[in-house]
Amino acid sequence: MYDKEKLKEIKNNEVFWKNIIVQKWIERFPEIKNEFKTSSGIILKNVYTPIDIVNLDYSNDLSFPAIYPFTRGIYPNMYRGRIWTIRQVTGFGKAEETSERLSFLDKAGQTGLNIVFDMPTHHGLDSDDPIAEGEVGREGVAIDTIKDMEDLFDGIPLDQVSTSLITIGAAPILLAMYIAIAEKRGMKSENLAGTIQNDSITAFAVTGAEGSGIRLDPLIRLAVDTADYCIRYMPKWYPLSIVGYHIREAGANAVQELAFTLASGIAYVKELLKKGLDIDEIGPKITFFFGAHNNFFEEIAKFRAARRMWARIMKKWFHAKDIRSMVLKYHVQTCGCTLIAPQPETNIIRTTIQALAAILGGTNSLHTNSMDEAFALPSEKASRIAVRTQQIIAHESGVAEVCDPLGGSYFIEALTNEVEKEAYKYIERIEDMGGMIEAVKKEYIQNEVAKSAYKYQKDIESEKSIVVGLNKYQIDEKLELNLFKIGRNYEIRQIENLQKIRKTRDNLKVKEVLSEISDGLHKGENLMPLLIKAVKTYATIGELMGILKKDLI
Repeated sequence: MYDKEKLKEIKNNEVFWKNIIVQKWIERFPEIKNEFKTSSGIILKNVYTPIDIVNLDYSNDLSFPAIYPFTRGIYPNMYRGRIWTIRQVTGFGKAEETSERLSFLDKAGQTGLNIVFDMPTHHGLDSDDPIAEGEVGREGVAIDTIKDMEDLFDGIPLDQVSTSLITIGAAPILLAMYIAIAEKRGMKSENLAGTIQNDSITAFAVTGAEGSGIRLDPLIRLAVDTADYCIRYMPKWYPLSIVGYHIREAGANAVQELAFTLASGIAYVKELLKKGLDIDEIGPKITFFFGAHNNFFEEIAKFRAARRMWARIMKKWFHAKDIRSMVLKYHVQTCGCTLIAPQPETNIIRTTIQALAAILGGTNSLHTNSMDEAFALPSEKASRIAVRTQQIIAHESGVAEVCDPLGGSYFIEALTNEVEKEAYKYIERIEDMGGMIEAVKKEYIQNEVAKSAYKYQKDIESEKSIVVGLNKYQIDEKLELNLFKIGRNYEIRQIENLQKIRKTRDNLKVKEVLSEISDGLHKGENLMPLLIKAVKTYATIGELMGILKKDLI
């Protein structure tokens, strides 16, 4: 980029500028804060020059969009051809109510279905389980049997949409239900397109065994069984979405989120290779899910570094040959942990900044949080504003018109390099422990996240970090929000319907298929075909997870 003499000149000028001009300014205004760091602790200079990217090799480190190592994006035209998929996480109450909200969001301009399930469903509990009381339909939609899944997707052509099923512990069962209702409608599972989260490693790191009642190793076995089945029989389905978002929400910083997410990806690749699959069968079927936090430029750098790192890991560590194996596809959700209850309208601004960072970073899919999510599930109005946020960025800002518009910035390239370097330090440490699975078992990941979360909270409490409306610029106001509320009636109706199904189904068939699943577990069979058979008998999610827990706990 510059010859040695020019770089030397720039360096000399920088030294003069820093020691003379900047120093005089500091002496004149001693109250000026002089040290700035990103959320990950990366120290920021106050200006960046060619000196900071002198070792950057354009062809090997940047290249062009759709060309290895994909730093600048995975598609040659990026958003010029088609903007990112606009998704809004949806799920509450009974299946019929969530289906109505899906229709509302489709009319608002959502372009992908994102379904979140309630906590009992995530944990494999039936709605009438005593532990589920008070939680049915509150954080997502309640699913007990295939009948609920049929109601949820009533009128939706499953072979013409892309659906994201946001669940972990009960992921194989919920995917089995999705496949089963498609087959009942005469559709082939090979034509179904979408994603299931199915990431037990990061979930276990955040929630531990209490998240599902099953130990980590068996949970990974279920996740890998599901992925193995989808890779072999569902070419349009992504069976693993590795979730850095959960780790970020738990308190990790940007570097930790990136490192722990990619380390989990490495662990899953190793487990799937043990199944006899080829690396170029595995690589194209893995996707990722990141959060977008408040530090605008660090988030952009994180996403750019993620693509470059994953491409190199797949090529150099696993010797992938197919270019599709090296492409990091990912979804982004703006971070819920940044939303505040006071002055909730400020959350619209936070979400907009986070969404813009995700887009400038090159995301493939995006969910924007709603302003009222610090209080409750999003209202229709707040959800519409969240969708409109993406649409305004896409159609009015101009940022979608150029691929990687910040590429080449001295600051962005230097920060991308720094984020990558720090993330690799974590990954190397994790690999020295035996990999991500062992690092989680040893609680190394949990401890690192906890330390980061503690620092983040202390910085807010001490006002070292300013959160507008929370620890600075507060106002005394009476909030008048039209919050979306989930009533007890949803739970009552869900339980009534569940109990009716138990009375009317063929319970002998249910008993037989549950026995088959237990046998399959002990024989080491892939469980997906058995689960698909079982859900068609109206076996409940609690009965199926009960068998898994009994044999895997």
